[in-house]
This record gives sequence, structure tokens and C-alpha cells, in this order.
Amino acid sequence: MAGVIGIPEPVSSENIPPGIDQVGTGCRISDTVSVYTDISHSERGRIVLGDEVILLDHVRLVTGDTRTNKEAFIHMGSRIIVNVGCYLSGEGGLRIEDEVLIGPGAKLLSAGHEYDNKPVSIYRHSLTYGTVTVEKGAWIGAGAIILEGVSVGKGAVVGAASVVTKNVPAFSVVAGNPARVIKWREGFRPKTPVFLRLLKRIKRVIRGLGS
Repeated sequence: MAGVIGIPEPVSSENIPPGIDQVGTGCRISDTVSVYTDISHSERGRIVLGDEVILLDHVRLVTGDTRTNKEAFIHMGSRIIVNVGCYLSGEGGLRIEDEVLIGPGAKLLSAGHEYDNKPVSIYRHSLTYGTVTVEKGAWIGAGAIILEGVSVGKGAVVGAASVVTKNVPAFSVVAGNPARVIKWREGFRPKTPVFLRLLKRIKRVIRGLGS
């Protein structure tokens, strides 16, 4: 990227940042990217990046204490851009497919806390886990929060500052807190099944007869 500043230099297999297990070709990782993982044993969750992944300044990758949860992992495909200040939690598993864009300050959270009943202190409650998946070609807007167990469908758009608590359909545009579908990407609106179209026509006829 001649003449461009603010983009990290490519890393190689010889200078992978500590805590990241594997990178593909052409990955660019800022010096300020940090990793929280357990490196004390070989069965820890793996953090794997595909080809041409860009992690910009102050991105945080988390798999946590994998001795208590061996299902933790962060698997990223190829040609992914993670903008500044993002928090990517793989404690419950995080899978990001090819060509995903993640805006600045977004948080993908695959873990949380139990909070019902005793003890009073949330600190003493068990952790909860749920794999987060972002499918190919999706865009997570700036400051958006994706909660545990959620899947963001292929080519979907999550609006800035949205809080996503349920699965996002492919090619939809969601926004708000909690996020809901506000539209479909032009050219990708799902086709309504024939029986539903027929049902709508019948309802219109019935309404007409009653007027």
C-alpha cells in the first residue's frame, strides 16, 4: 500500500503477535492489538486468521481462561477488516467468515454471566457461553454490540450503535436497541412464498366484501 499511512505493515509466520496461533498471507496487525488468552497449556482455544486480515489499532482478542472452557476459539476467514478499538470475544467461540467489515468500537461478545437467584454478587455467578458467527460479506457498523449466541447472516448490515440480541437474516439491514430488521438490501429482498401471497389476496378480498 505505497503512499498510504495508518495501515500496519504485513506480518509473517516468524513475527506473529503473542497469543495468535496462526496467520495467513498478507495479514496486517497493529502493534497495539492485544490478546487475552491462556498460553499455559496446549489445549487452549486457538486464534486463527486467514489471508489478508487487517487488525487496526487497539483491537482486543479474547479467549480467556481456556482451562475452564475448552470450546473457546476465534477463527477468522480471509479479507477481513477489523477497525480501531474493537473487542472480539471468543470465550464462547467466535467465527468470522470471509470479507467481513467490522466498524470502529464494535463489540462481539460470546460470553456473559448468570445473574438469577443467589449468590447476590454477580462476581460469584457462573459464566455463560454462546458462539457468535458473522457470515461472509456482512458489515458490523461502528459501536455495534453483538451478544452471545447470535448469528449475523450472509451479506447483512448491522447499523451503528445497534445492540443485536437475535439472529440477523441474510441480506437484511438491522438497527436499534434491540436491533430489528428495518429493510432489506436492494436486490436481495426475500421472495414471499406463493401461499403467503395468496393469503394476502384473500384477506384483501374479505376486507373488500365487508366494506
